Amino acid sequence: MSHKVTSLKHFYIPDEQSFYLLSHQDAQKLKDWFALCHQQLERLGYANIELIGKGAFGFVFGGTAPDGQLLVFKFSRINLPQHVQDRLEEEAFMLSLVDHPNVPQLVEFQRVKKQAILVMERAPGLDLEQYSLQQGPLSARLIVKIAAQMADVLLALRQFEQQGQIKPLVHGDVKPSNLMFDPETEKVSLIDWGSSVFAQLDSNGQFVGNNVMDLMSGDLQQTNARLGDVYFIGDEQLSGQLSTVRFDEQGLASTLYALASGQSCRFGRKVITPNSLNLPKELANTLTAMMDDDPQVRRKGGDYFLANMRFIKQLAFAPEDNVPYQPMIPCWLSHNRREIETVVYSSRKSFLRVENYHHEMNYLNDAQFDRYYKNYMQGMGETEKAFIAAVGRLGKFPVVGGLAVRWQAEGVYIDSSLNLHDPAMKASFEMSVNNVVILARAIHRQGVFKSCMFNARDTLHIEREHENQPFIAGKDIRIPFEMSQLPAPDSLLSENRSRMHSYFEDGDDPDELLKLPESMMQVITELNGIHHTGCIIFEALPTHLKIHSYYVLLDHDKKPLFAELLSKLIDLIPQIDGLGLSGFMKLPYKDTRYFEHIDHLTEKYYPRNPYRGI
Repeated sequence: MSHKVTSLKHFYIPDEQSFYLLSHQDAQKLKDWFALCHQQLERLGYANIELIGKGAFGFVFGGTAPDGQLLVFKFSRINLPQHVQDRLEEEAFMLSLVDHPNVPQLVEFQRVKKQAILVMERAPGLDLEQYSLQQGPLSARLIVKIAAQMADVLLALRQFEQQGQIKPLVHGDVKPSNLMFDPETEKVSLIDWGSSVFAQLDSNGQFVGNNVMDLMSGDLQQTNARLGDVYFIGDEQLSGQLSTVRFDEQGLASTLYALASGQSCRFGRKVITPNSLNLPKELANTLTAMMDDDPQVRRKGGDYFLANMRFIKQLAFAPEDNVPYQPMIPCWLSHNRREIETVVYSSRKSFLRVENYHHEMNYLNDAQFDRYYKNYMQGMGETEKAFIAAVGRLGKFPVVGGLAVRWQAEGVYIDSSLNLHDPAMKASFEMSVNNVVILARAIHRQGVFKSCMFNARDTLHIEREHENQPFIAGKDIRIPFEMSQLPAPDSLLSENRSRMHSYFEDGDDPDELLKLPESMMQVITELNGIHHTGCIIFEALPTHLKIHSYYVLLDHDKKPLFAELLSKLIDLIPQIDGLGLSGFMKLPYKDTRYFEHIDHLTEKYYPRNPYRGI
């Protein structure tokens, strides 16, 4: 895929490609590469090797040194350009300069043949994005504790000295997934220094230079900043301004806001405001200022945060950490215990666009921007971005189903079928769904948005040698479906309330639309006549056809017919001609929820005396 935003075509690309969505050849390449990394690390004397993460530039493994020390090994992706691979060595250098108790230390940087490996200490616990998914919005007490530790880290980076000279460091990518959290000690560790640079500007906006030659350097005419995660970085970093210590203030404010609200981005700040999150009033107002549209207000907020966090952390909190909530739309717990790797495919709807262009950046050679959602969202209003991101967050849970949001002048109508496969995540999931509803209510325009959530492990793959050959399904390929726990009552089956499958497409788009043959459309129409819920998506690439699906049959008497129709679809696959994607979704439209529009949530602060009434 090209790095140029304008050449990206398919909208229906999940935020991060699941291993189970890869072609057989690509999946095998990945398996072979993982095996090679294992072998290299074992030859170097390390044990207990496990894959613990992957990102835009590389893969991260965990392991144990001969002396028992827990370590992290970071490999750059070998298919990236050499100058991008070289950034791993630069990351090692920057990490080697940092000596702070909340930053895991560099152990060594080494090369095995052409493969670079960064070895560092492994921070205990799990990253705060994962912890947030488990817990939901974090308590005010915990937000303050995290904020205090990170304020200390940022102050240390500002005062960094090298060879007797003050050279402030910018981490450049502060976000929940780059903060490791130990639930036992509640200690936070800042990891992933791949976007770090020496600051060009100090906190006052003055050039960082120690002599006249530094200040005359041409390097100060263009930014050395690297692009962090666009869900969390501030406007200055996003627009490619000179690097400054203020970048990390923005990343931290976004992180604290996201953790307190149970979101995975900063964009919902004007609807789900920091002042509505039950935080201490002083911290809530400070975060509001740090994320203000006015750069001067942001700077004042950042100064206040760093100067006063040592006082704010002395606030008293009640021991109870649970965040109260009420589910806004129903979510069901599945009793079918199985491995779910959720992928979210959503409709591309023109009403989500505020401006009719892609925001081009002159330094878009970042692999991070291969993630299409983030490209697509440039030029979209902040609340719309937050809504898209909130739907995407649902895909981080083991959930299958779908939802359809219809905006009308009088309010918002939501149909849904959401089936969660992990009871321990129920509260967090329902609060994430609530955020989708709240953000939808704050979007004031007419249109429809639909989203399917399916298990990537159920995706069927059919491959061909050349694009001019038909796709031929193997004899053992079947589209799976489940039976509902209880058959639907006769009264519901007899009601003529079934609607035609919801089309994803928003008009014909030659880049995105796959025209299914009429014979397949007839079968899909027959399927629609049987009471069920779920989705099916055909994704045709030049030599690879993927069939994503999630079906639950409600009319148990129709099981043989339902299975026969799904089998017919497989038989008709050779008739598919063309590339693109075609998807159909059916929801049980018997329980549509209606919500009035809102502008933002009401203010809610943590009580001054949390023990009153206990």
